[in-house]
Amino acid sequence: MAARLTVVQLLPALESGGVERGTLEVGKALVDSGHRSIVVSSGGRLVEQLVANGSVHVTMPLGKKSLFTLLQVSRLRRFLREEQVDILHARSRMPAWIGWLAWRGMPVAQRPHFVTTVHGLYSVNAYSRIMTRGERVIAVSDTARRYILDNYPDVDPRRVVTIHRGVDRAEFPYGYRPAADWLEAWYAQYPLLKGRRVLTLPGRLTRLKGHEDFIDLVAALVAKGRDVHGLVVGYLDPARNRYISELQQRVVAKGIADRITFTGQRADMKQIYASSDIVLSLSAKPESFGRTVLEALALGVPVIGYDHGGVGEILGKLYPAGRLARGDARALLECTLQLLDTPQPVAESPAFSRSAMLEQTLALYCELAGNSGKTVL
Repeated sequence: MAARLTVVQLLPALESGGVERGTLEVGKALVDSGHRSIVVSSGGRLVEQLVANGSVHVTMPLGKKSLFTLLQVSRLRRFLREEQVDILHARSRMPAWIGWLAWRGMPVAQRPHFVTTVHGLYSVNAYSRIMTRGERVIAVSDTARRYILDNYPDVDPRRVVTIHRGVDRAEFPYGYRPAADWLEAWYAQYPLLKGRRVLTLPGRLTRLKGHEDFIDLVAALVAKGRDVHGLVVGYLDPARNRYISELQQRVVAKGIADRITFTGQRADMKQIYASSDIVLSLSAKPESFGRTVLEALALGVPVIGYDHGGVGEILGKLYPAGRLARGDARALLECTLQLLDTPQPVAESPAFSRSAMLEQTLALYCELAGNSGKTVL
C-alpha cells in the first residue's frame, strides 16, 4: 500500500469557479484514498463543502498583490515544516509566489515537492513565470501545454504534464432531464422562458467573455422571427457594475429586454444546461480549458463555441458541428439557426472524465513522493 501523503493546495479563495471546484475534487479524492488533504486560502462559501468532504482548511490571505501578503511567507514555511507536508500544490500566481518563497527558504531535505497547475493562459511576464517553477507543471489542456512551452522555452518539457480537466459523468449524466418540480419552480421564477427556445451563455460576467456577441445573436434571431430567449448565467460581481450596466443598456437598445435574462450565480447548472436548447461559449480570448462546454456536452446538450483554446479542443473531439471561427457573427447566426431547425445530437463519450483527471493527479503526487531526491529550483 502506498504511503499516506499530506498534500497542501494553495489558492486565493474558495468562492466559485473551475479552479476552486477542481481543488475540492482533488481534496476529496485524496481523502477517499486515505491521504491527508489541506487547502490554504482566504476562505469562502465552498469551505463548508471542502471540510465536509474530509479536507482541512487553513485561512491565510494569499491572493492579494501586496507587500502584506509577503508576510505570509514565514508563516506558511513554518506550517509546511510543522505539518511535514509531502506535496505543495500551487494553483494561482500570487499563492504560488508565497508557496515558492516559503519552499525555497526550507532546507532541501525538509522541502515538500512543489507542483503548479497552469489553469489559465496568463499574460507572459516575470510574475506569471512562477507557474512554471514546479518540479511538475500540470497543464490542464494541450492548449495550456503549448502556451507554457511556446512562451517559456527554457522550461524542460519533461516537467510539463498534461492532465485534462474532467467532468463527473455521474453528476452530469448523458440524457439527463430536470425533474418536474424543478421545472415548475424554474418557470415560476422565469415565466418568459416557458415555450421558448432557450440559449444559455454560462460564466462570470467579465469583459471578453462574449456577452456582446450573445446579445447580438439573440437580437438577430428575434429579428428573423425566432421565438428564443437568452440566458446569461454567472456571478454578478458588484465590482463590475459598470460592465453589467453596459450589457443591460445594450439589451434595451436592441429592443430585446423581454428576451434576455441575467440570472446571476446559480447552483443548479445541470438543470439549466439540460433545459437549454443550445449552450454557447463565445470568449474573445482563448481559454485554457472550457468546463461549461464539457459539462453541457456530457449531458448531451449541443454547444456552439469559438474554435480556439481549450474550447476548440473539446468541441473538436466531442462536437465539431459547434465549432466556429472567433467573432464570425454571420457564421454564429447560421450555425444557431441550423441547430435550432435541425438539431444534431451529441454523441455520448467517455473523454475528459473527472475520474481520469483525479487518477492522474494522485499518481503524479505519489510518483513525486516516491522519489527520495529533492529538487533545487
